[in-house]
Amino acid sequence: MEIERKFLIKSLPDNLESYSFHQMEQGYLCTEPVVRIRRQDETYYLTYKSKGLMMREEYNLPLTKEAYLHLLPKIDGLLIVKKRYLIPLSSGLTVELDIFEGELAPLILAEVEFQTEEEANAFIPLEWFEQEVTHSVKYHNSFLSQKGKREVVTM
Repeated sequence: MEIERKFLIKSLPDNLESYSFHQMEQGYLCTEPVVRIRRQDETYYLTYKSKGLMMREEYNLPLTKEAYLHLLPKIDGLLIVKKRYLIPLSSGLTVELDIFEGELAPLILAEVEFQTEEEANAFIPLEWFEQEVTHSVKYHNSFLSQKGKREVVTM
């Protein structure tokens, strides 16, 4: 079960380059249900996600590079390219700060994943977070991947 809250941000945190990060690209084979392929650095995954906003089922299966490259031309919509910074919090949580590249730039989103719904509801957004977009499907990557086919969001 994935439990996460998602936010737009108003400013980048200090010393951003001091945090570890992943270079990612992901594409969607299907958006209902969500079936995604992802390259995270040199690791490859096929992911299934159920419907939902703050809470939804998520299953990740390993892919080989060859399988990923075979599926890549089959994606529907944009290939999402982003840099994901991992920013640890004193509470033991981690902010995943996604800086989108290409057609989705200059969008920047912060996600925080939780173990329980209670923990998610108790989370107080950081000062540099702006609007919460957890309950807006328009900020799901699967929706953003369709930007070339329909109006998405004003960024």
